[in-house]
Parts: sequence; C-alpha cells; structure tokens
Amino acid sequence: MRARWAWWIGWLWIAGLLMGQVPLPTTPPRISASILAPRLGITFINSADGPIKEERYQRALFLGAGWNRWPLYRERVEITPGQYNWAVYDQLVTADLQHGLQINAILLGQPGIPNLTAPIFSDQTDTPGPGKSINPANPWAAFVSAAVNRYKPGGTLAQETGWRSGQGIRVWEAWNEPDLPLFWNRNVVDYARLLKVTYLAAHAADPDARVMFGGLAYSTDTANNFLARTLSVIAQDSLAPQFNWYMDQVAAHSYTYARRSGEIVAHVKQVLAARDLTRPIWLNETGVPVWNDYPGPTWAANDPGARVLRATTQQQAAYIIQSAVSAWAAGADVVMVHQLYDDCGNQPGGTDFPPNDGSLCLSGAACWGDAHGLFRNTADSACFSQHPLPGTPRPAAGAFRLLAEIFGSSTFEPVETQLINERGVVVSFNQPALRQRIHVAWNRSLDPVVLDLPANGQIATLYTLDGSDYTLVPEDDLYRITLPAATRDDFPFLAPGDGAAIGGSPLIIVEQAVRDLTTNPALPQFESSGSSPPTPLGTVPDAPTEIIRPTVDPAQDAQAPTTSMIPLPVVSPTSFSVTWSGQDNSGIVRYLVWVRVDGGQWQPWLEDTTLTQATFSGESGRRYEFAVWAVDLAGNWSRNTELTPQAVTSVQ
Repeated sequence: MRARWAWWIGWLWIAGLLMGQVPLPTTPPRISASILAPRLGITFINSADGPIKEERYQRALFLGAGWNRWPLYRERVEITPGQYNWAVYDQLVTADLQHGLQINAILLGQPGIPNLTAPIFSDQTDTPGPGKSINPANPWAAFVSAAVNRYKPGGTLAQETGWRSGQGIRVWEAWNEPDLPLFWNRNVVDYARLLKVTYLAAHAADPDARVMFGGLAYSTDTANNFLARTLSVIAQDSLAPQFNWYMDQVAAHSYTYARRSGEIVAHVKQVLAARDLTRPIWLNETGVPVWNDYPGPTWAANDPGARVLRATTQQQAAYIIQSAVSAWAAGADVVMVHQLYDDCGNQPGGTDFPPNDGSLCLSGAACWGDAHGLFRNTADSACFSQHPLPGTPRPAAGAFRLLAEIFGSSTFEPVETQLINERGVVVSFNQPALRQRIHVAWNRSLDPVVLDLPANGQIATLYTLDGSDYTLVPEDDLYRITLPAATRDDFPFLAPGDGAAIGGSPLIIVEQAVRDLTTNPALPQFESSGSSPPTPLGTVPDAPTEIIRPTVDPAQDAQAPTTSMIPLPVVSPTSFSVTWSGQDNSGIVRYLVWVRVDGGQWQPWLEDTTLTQATFSGESGRRYEFAVWAVDLAGNWSRNTELTPQAVTSVQ
C-alpha cells in the first residue's frame, strides 16, 4: 500500500503552511498541486452570483480544474438599451484568467428576447462581410457582439488591463438547457434563430470564437430530441453550410446515472452524423447530489422516495470518475463537474436551516436542499451555512483530484477495446507521450467480482478512492483484481444488468512502459469471486482489535516487527480516529504512537499501549502527522526509528 503523499503536500499549499521534505522512496511519482487539467472543469468556481473569493480559486486549483463555467446575463449588464455596465463581470473574468483558468461563458437572458428576428447586421442582412457593423435593433446580436469584443483575447478589457497574448474568453455557450421550459419557454425555431444570431455576431467580433450549442438536459427520446429538431430547422437555412451550421461545438448534461454520460455523448455524435456533421462534444455539467450529508435529506436512510436521484457521499465520489471516463471513452472533449460548493442549489437565495432529522419539514419550513458540492458550504454562505464541518471536502473532491492527476498530465485518447457486461465496466485510454495505458474499472453488480486484466506492460500502479496506491506486477500476463460491489440505491430507471445507478468504487490501473500502444488491449474478463471473495485491492483490511498472538517461539525471533497506519482523509474534523497495526513473527506486545504538529518536533502521543485505534483531538488550522513504533514479544523494536509520517491530515 502506498499513501498518496501529493494529496497532503497539495493541501498544505492551499493552507499556506510549510513542510520539510519527507523522503518517501516507495511512493509513485505524482503531479504537482496546480494541474489545470485541460479536459476537466468545475462549474461555478466563482461567478457573478456571489462575491468573488480567493478561497474558491485555491480549492478548485488544488483539485486540478482547468475550466470554470458560469452564466453571463444580458439583463445584468445592459442597464439601458445599448448601454452596458461590465464592472462585475470584468472582475470575474480577470480573476479567472489570473488564476490560469479557461472560461466557458454561458450567454443568457430572459427568454422573451425582443426583436430576435431583426437582421443581424446594419445593412439589414444576416450575411457577414468586411466592415459590417451589428444592427442595434437586434438587442441579442448587439449584446453578444459587445461581450465578445470586450472579453476576447486582444479585446477591450485585454487592452485596458494588459492581459498576456491569447488570454481571454473563446468558448461562448448559446443558452443553458434550452430543451427545458424552465430555461427556454420558446420553441425550437426560436432557439435555432438565437443560435444563428449568437454564432454570426460572435464570429464577426472574433473569428476564432467557438460558439457552443447550449448544454442540453438531455432527452434521447426521438419525439423530444431537441438537438435533432433544431438541426432540422437549421437545415432549411441556405446559409447554414457556409457558416458551419451556426455551431462550433455541442454540449450536453448528465446527472445521477453514471452510464448515461457516455450514452448521451454517443447519442449526440449519432444525431450530428445523421446530418454528416462532426463537432467537439462537451459534457459541461455532470454530478449527483448526496442525501446522507447536510443539506441533503439525511433522514432518508429508510425512506427510498426521499433519496431517489440522490447518492451517498461515497457513491458521489464513484460517480465523478465513472461519469467522466464514460464520457471521454464515448468521445467527449471536456467534462465539467457540477459544482465546487453546494451554494444554493435549486433553492431560492437565502435558504438556510440547521441540520435536522426531517422534523422541520412537518411545519412546512425549509428542511433540505441540493448537496452537489465537492466542498460543503462555508459558515458565511448565503444558503445552507450550518454544516458542522463548514468548507470541508467531500470524498468527491478526492475523486476529482485523482482524475486530474491521472488524466491532466498528458494528452490521452480512448482505445477501441471496452468491456461492458452485467458484471462490470473496463474502459481504457492511451497516453502516448508517457508510454502509458490507463484502465478504469468498476463493478456494476451487487456482488464482488474478479477482473482478469491482460497486461501490456511489466508493471502498473493501481489508484483507489481511499487514497491508497498499489504497485502491480502481472502474473501469467494478467493483473488479477477484485472489484468492490456496487451499493444498492433507489434509481427507478436502471438498465438491465445494473445493480445500481452508480457502480462500485472504481479502480484506476496505469500501466507504465506499455509494449505497443498501437494495438488494442486484449479483452478483459470478469469472474465470480465466489462466496468468500478475496480482499479487494483498493480497500484496507480492518485493523486488528487485539495484539497478534505468537506464531513462532519468541526466543527464536530475531526479526524486527513492521508497522503501518491506515491513511487519513485530507481534511478531518477536530476529533478523528487514527488506526495502526503491526506485523511480526512472534507477535506485537505494545506500541508507541508519535505525533508531529505543523512540521515541528515529534512528540509521544500514546506510550506503552496495546490499542490499535484511538481518537485524536486536534485544533482547527493545524496539520498533524502520525507514526507508530512496535515492540514484539522477543523485545525487537521496529526499525523506523528515524520517524517519517505514516498518516497525515489537516484539521479545518
């Protein structure tokens, strides 16, 4: 087992603490803290809906996000017709760019846009041309033109503030979820017109702009296929072929059901192909809210109806990886997770209440909300501000960080061979620059299964969601891995073979020095694990609850014991459990557990103890490192006398 020390180092970077370098020669090489993964983003890292906070940037950057996505509302900037006040958005765009983030800006407004059918250009045509200006009688065209001219690389704000060459917004999304009446209560013809106006006005302002078909919610039902219906309207426009069908890329959204993320991307490709079109496809919203953590309905353990379309925090973490790799395997370019914090979810601004057992609901008061966040809301949040561990990460934050570490360091591409059956899923990717092949596997069933993965290299590293890494060496050209079972949920629309909407905890296997990346890997196989499955790789066996009894005569034991500690989460509450163990031929007689605070001097915490688990009480803002010594029945002490951390956490 290898602890992912880059996690701890990265968290210290966020907290602004200093740490001496710890030699860990057995730890696999990891990526530095600020990754800026080019194909991963997070929605609402900061937005104009709230104060711009540095803390939010630092947390998103630590997780490895390369993109931010937020809405730009016409009504918020066009104070009087044709007059714009960009002050709030100037701050937001500047802050995003200063932190190295790329921006997916959603152009939005009230659906009742006036004069949308008015000519786009001042010569009373919709045909672009040299020297043509935007028709001020088309307010949407004027707004799009003004926004792009202000925020494009080399645009007005770039010149005013001295941005570096190439800094600015290039991706402009034409509305959000136009297939939902909540966001777009007009018809498909009107949306086709909005898309055309957006495309021509944006490209007139910036020929390198990329206009995105608004992210769809997304129904694959033929009768309600918004993308196909919009393309049917555009097909009647004689100018469409000349102007790229008025879209440079297409976006879709996927929630709750992990497998659907790949299916939606594949469906979008099919709809485009029916018109002989290909476009980059983004999954720029994906996530699942949790029910077993505030502000979710935490009392719903015995109420399936209250947790439909929701997950546990552990399932949410598994979903993040399963959704992203499913989308990438189907051909998605960029995946964005919704969202950094819970913020206000779909509830009105100001919605707040204490953690409760559901009794608040009986009086009609607000009693639950949407807990989508990778982080829990802070105590000063506008909504849901009363979490007992404010601002701390959920396990999903670690899942996102792991994705960024594995997939953000180099370009990657899916390989053709994928295994999806009633037992599990294996998707594979090549990283040619690193001569690596990445396999992501998870269990679809409610029973453990064994994966026999054909080896293409001589060694691999297995990464898990619990923060443990393993070095794998193939036997008979196979990596044999047990996949943890899925946890039953209450999703009502499961496909045949799925035991739950979210599979078991995924494992990521990275093969180094792959022999031949040009050939597809051999097809993996799933086997039943039997009635007594082996301990899955990626889990840590329960710590012993008593001292191990001798297996050899202590008088004959000259070998020193070894010790280990179960990794701690990145961030812990003020009181948290520390677990350790020892291994020895004759048996362990006692332990000495050490602690170091903020990189200072090591101090004994528990002396002459037979315990293998204890609760530690820390202070907010401190970082704690632990190590353990053991002495066996023969009097041999463990040899880790030059203390190095075996478990690390920070108290938020």
